Amino acid sequence: MRYFETRKARIEIIPMIDIMLFLLVFFAMLTLRMIPSSGHVSKLPTSSTAATIPPPKLLVEIHAGGQLFVDGQPATPAAITQRVHAAAEPSKLAVTIAGGDDASLQQVMIVIDAVRSGGATQIGLATRAPQP
Repeated sequence: MRYFETRKARIEIIPMIDIMLFLLVFFAMLTLRMIPSSGHVSKLPTSSTAATIPPPKLLVEIHAGGQLFVDGQPATPAAITQRVHAAAEPSKLAVTIAGGDDASLQQVMIVIDAVRSGGATQIGLATRAPQP
C-alpha cells in the first residue's frame, strides 16, 4: 500500500532564499532612508556648542562660489522662497542650511532671508563637533 508509506521530510531551500533576499533588500532600503539627507557639503564648520536636531524637512546647501542646492537640486534664492512658501505649513517647516568652510557669511544671510521670506521660522545651521 503506497498510500500509507511515510515520506521523508524535505526542507525547501528556494523559498527561504527568496525570503532572505527580500529581507536583505528591505533592510538596505530602510537603512538608506534612515540616513538623513546630509548633502554633499563635507567640510562643515565646527562648533563647540553643536546640538543634534531632527532631520530637516528642507536642506539648503551652499557650495563654493555661492551655488545653492535644495535637496540636491540647483536653486536660486527666489526658488527657495517659493519652495518654502509652497509648503503646507511654512511656519512649521524645519530648514537646515549647510555650507562648507568656504561659504561666506553673506551667502548664508541671503539663504536665511530667502527662507524667512517664504514664511519659515525654524532655521538651523549644520555644523560638526570639533575633533578632540
